[in-house]
Formats: sequence, structure tokens, C-alpha cells
Amino acid sequence: MLRISRDLTIDENDIDISFVRASGPGGQNVNKVETMVEGYFSIRNSALFTTEQKDTLEGKLSAKINSDGLLLVKSQVHRTQLGNKAEVLRKMTDLLLQGLKKPKKRVATKPSKAVKERRIENKKRVGQTKEGRRKIRGGE
Repeated sequence: MLRISRDLTIDENDIDISFVRASGPGGQNVNKVETMVEGYFSIRNSALFTTEQKDTLEGKLSAKINSDGLLLVKSQVHRTQLGNKAEVLRKMTDLLLQGLKKPKKRVATKPSKAVKERRIENKKRVGQTKEGRRKIRGGE
């Protein structure tokens, strides 16, 4: 069982896991052993999420969802299948948690009186500087 939040857990049987030969460090071992792990999870067919949550997840995680509609997560950072499998499960829970998070609403704020006064003072100062650059006409 994979715990996503207090009230949300995924059965590991819902995640299809496959093993592939990884690239990178491992010497001769890397050519013989399939240590890279790919985890596939169908958000659409999951009974854990409401239709609304499924739509939200599919929208936010669209870059990680393949053409079959499966959420794909890979890991090859560890030299063992077990380590990479644990990493895939961790990444998947993090992705699903991030996808379900609701963004905070922006609170509109107004500039303070002091800020407005500072802005006006600065504008006046810049205006006076530019005024001093003008050519004097007819005063000779």
C-alpha cells in the first residue's frame, strides 16, 4: 500500500512495474542486469480519485502521461532494482500529491500611502532633472 495522504492510499497492484536495462554507472553489471524501473499508473481507471480530481491530475501531469493515458515514472539512480522501485513509488506519490494541491488564491493588495508619496517624489525629481536639460530660449 502506498500512502499519498492521510485519507488516500494506492494499492501497489494498481501500479504496473517493469524493469529495463539502465545506462550509466555499474560497470559490466549494467549490461547484464535490468535495474532501471518504470512505473505505470492509470489515473483514468483508478477508483481512488473523483472525476474532478482525475481531470485535474491529467491536466497538471500531462507531460508525464503517455499516449495510452498512463502516468509514467522512471528511475535508474540506484544500482539495484529494489532501490529504483522504491524511488519510482516515492516519485509517483510526490507527483500525485503535487497534482492534487490546490493553488493558493492571490490576495490583491494596494500600495501604501508612503509608497505612493515616494513614487510621486521620485517622478518629480526625474522631471526636474529633465527640465534642467532643456535649452534656454530667448533669455539672452
